[in-house]
Amino acid sequence: MGTVDLATTLCGMRLDPPILLASGVLGETGPSLLSAIEGGAGGVVTKSICLLPREGHPNPTVVELDGSGSLLNAMGLPNPGANAFAEELAWLRPRTERPVVVSVFGGSPEEYAEVASRLSGWADAVELNLSCPHAKGLGAEIGSDPAVLEQVVRAVVRTVKVPVLAKLTPGTHDVPGLARAAERAGAAGIVAVNTLRAMAVDVEMRAPALANTYGGLSGAALRPVGVRCVHEVASSVGIPVVGVGGVATPTDALEYFMAGATAVEVGTAVWQGGPQVFRSIADGLRGWLEAHGHSSLGDVRGVLVGARR
Repeated sequence: MGTVDLATTLCGMRLDPPILLASGVLGETGPSLLSAIEGGAGGVVTKSICLLPREGHPNPTVVELDGSGSLLNAMGLPNPGANAFAEELAWLRPRTERPVVVSVFGGSPEEYAEVASRLSGWADAVELNLSCPHAKGLGAEIGSDPAVLEQVVRAVVRTVKVPVLAKLTPGTHDVPGLARAAERAGAAGIVAVNTLRAMAVDVEMRAPALANTYGGLSGAALRPVGVRCVHEVASSVGIPVVGVGGVATPTDALEYFMAGATAVEVGTAVWQGGPQVFRSIADGLRGWLEAHGHSSLGDVRGVLVGARR
């Protein structure tokens, strides 16, 4: 497997392997982010950070769906705020050369830009969380309106000196339209997709399983949606696409790569199996590529782009 090259360049960042920690898992402190890198991640995306500290929703906030490899969460985007989180990034940066992507969110284009400005000095890129499905003011109001999304992306692009990636919702019929809006505004890449608004019921309690009633679906159940969105977006824009949603095995990652992803992010599988999942996926990718006579991931990346039936 030593002859197989997984190294990839994404928006100027060298990823080896092209498998990143997704926002929301192990992303709140410098040491937890470093644990993902030590587990084999090619880079990390931080927890989504806003301007001021945010408590999030009351418990229960996470439900595992019957051992299916899927989660429903309504954390409510708790975070310590931009100034406090800057200290975590300052701790992390001297300890790793692997790319660090800062995820940010806000209630307006100006707030997104302000948070990104405060944190981008420690980041290799900024990921815009444009579509959290369980936090008021951050769902359809921003992520599903191409005009508003374009305003947010443009405001951040004008403010920071690092690449900006737009993370899109799967909860609309026109994900490619959102991606094109982000591209027009100067986004360097697209991340597809965010969690999908969903609900679970505790039948014994005759009540919603989550305190917030609705949450974001992630993991295996989301993967076919994510792969479809990556394929549509990669066929519609000229900037790279990062696939996220249900990547737990080498085969899962290959689905995204063949559909047109430049890199993938892993979240739920890390929550369930720990940081070692990164090395497991990377080793499996090398094994598959070698067994099929390939010397690099580039041999199979995007083989389905433009193919529709």
